Amino acid sequence: MRADDPAQQIAALPVRRDKKGKLRVLMVTSRDTGRWVMPKGWLMDGKKPWRAAEIEAMEEAGAVGYISNTAIGTYHYTKQMDDGSNIRCCVTVYPMMVERLKRRWKERKERTRHWFSPKKAAKLVDETELTALLTELAKQPTGQPGMKALLKAS
Repeated sequence: MRADDPAQQIAALPVRRDKKGKLRVLMVTSRDTGRWVMPKGWLMDGKKPWRAAEIEAMEEAGAVGYISNTAIGTYHYTKQMDDGSNIRCCVTVYPMMVERLKRRWKERKERTRHWFSPKKAAKLVDETELTALLTELAKQPTGQPGMKALLKAS
């Protein structure tokens, strides 16, 4: 890895079908700015990337379900560190079919969670590549890597 390579992160894209069968995406607020984001974090030693994403979904959103081991895509953003420095990050996104939401979860006092349509979620996020990923999901939910099997199983 070169010094200018982005730092690697993982994210879960928690989804479910509503009562009308429409796809919904679970977003959480970031702890620092309160903007809408997906549950995400750093890779974890000894864990497969999608398992780390599943843990982030549980800790940040209280989401429990099935995660795909096939990424739906990636996006880049600049993360501000505690010391004020900035790091360029590449986030690999794994779709997750949510079975239930816990009433009590690790970061419940630090974040708000909400279900959105993929189209609405695309308008709420700041990252251009994530907007494109969510827009494509809105157009073709089953056309995305990892989504077909998840949606079939739900």
